[in-house]
Formats: sequence, structure tokens, C-alpha cells
Amino acid sequence: MDDQLSRVGPRLRAARLGQGLTLEGLAERAGLSASTLSRLEAGKRQASLELLLPLTRQLGMSLDELVHPSTPDPRVRRPSFRRAGVVVEPLAPEGSSVHVFKMTHLPTREVPRPGVHPGFEWLYVLSGELRLQLGERDMTLGAGEAAEFDTLTPHAVTASGSKPAVILSIFSRDGARFHTHEIGEEPDPDAEPLRSHA
Repeated sequence: MDDQLSRVGPRLRAARLGQGLTLEGLAERAGLSASTLSRLEAGKRQASLELLLPLTRQLGMSLDELVHPSTPDPRVRRPSFRRAGVVVEPLAPEGSSVHVFKMTHLPTREVPRPGVHPGFEWLYVLSGELRLQLGERDMTLGAGEAAEFDTLTPHAVTASGSKPAVILSIFSRDGARFHTHEIGEEPDPDAEPLRSHA
């Protein structure tokens, strides 16, 4: 408990700054002197219920939130799915500004038509060999190789050979929609139209 109380000052300061309140402004609203609040935030004044209750009321938070803040589970637990011969495993939280996926390209005889969409793509081959068709170029990437490219260039990726190719991919929002949305998923009304390159 003493360890938790020693952290109250920095948490109190962070909560105050997060609401755009000055030291003087919060102190006045809570009926304290600015010097008392300053010492409390700096850990030079022992935290007590008498001091903390009016402060938490003004900050709109509970005493428990200040003394025992909850730490959200950082693990990403999203289901994997299969789309067009690719097993897609989301590695970033839903709604994240960064779209990261582990993608396993299963061996196939069918080579997809290159497609284009706004944005960019970065990929890293974890295992196997990956065939990357990019514009006029047709290349094979092995484990440990990476590529980054403008996705307005016609492109397609498949496993090369008889073994799966496992890659780590980072997409822009449009790239994630184009490459990983599940079959049957409702289209995003805000997304720009995606198209195949003939």
C-alpha cells in the first residue's frame, strides 16, 4: 500500500494535466493551497483521504482509480481467419492506427491477378519463400528478407514452391482492407474503391 501511495503524486499530476488544469486552478477548486497540491504531486507531502477526496471529486475520478489504477491487458487476442488461400492472424488491436498481420500463404497453383489500392505495404518473410509480383518485376524473397512498396503499383504475393510462406505484414488502412477483410464482410462505406489490375 505504501508503494501505491508513493505513486499517487505523479498520477495526480498526470490526471490534472490530462484535463488541462493548472496547479492553481485545481487547488482552488478543491479548497487547497497551490503549495500543498504542488508538494503532494512532488511526493513531498503524505497523501491522505482529507487531501485526496476533494481532488478526485474535482477530477471526476474515484479514489481507487488514483491509488490502484487498472492496467489493461496488453495482449492482442483476435481470431485468425482464412481468405483466398491465406491464413490471416491479426497482431494489432482492432481499431489500431497500425495494421499488423502474420500471414501464411499456402502453396497454390493459381497465381492471383495483381491488384492496386491506395497506401503502402511493408512485409518481412519469417519462413518459406514468397513470390512478389510488383509491376514488371517478379521476384522471390526468402526468410529474413523484407520489402516495402507503394501499393498503387500492381502487386501480388504468393508462396513460392511447395511449402507455405509465412510473413509479417504492415499495411496502411486501405491495404489492410484490400488484403485481409474476411469474405462476406460488409464493405467499409468510408473506404476508397479497391480494384483489380487487368
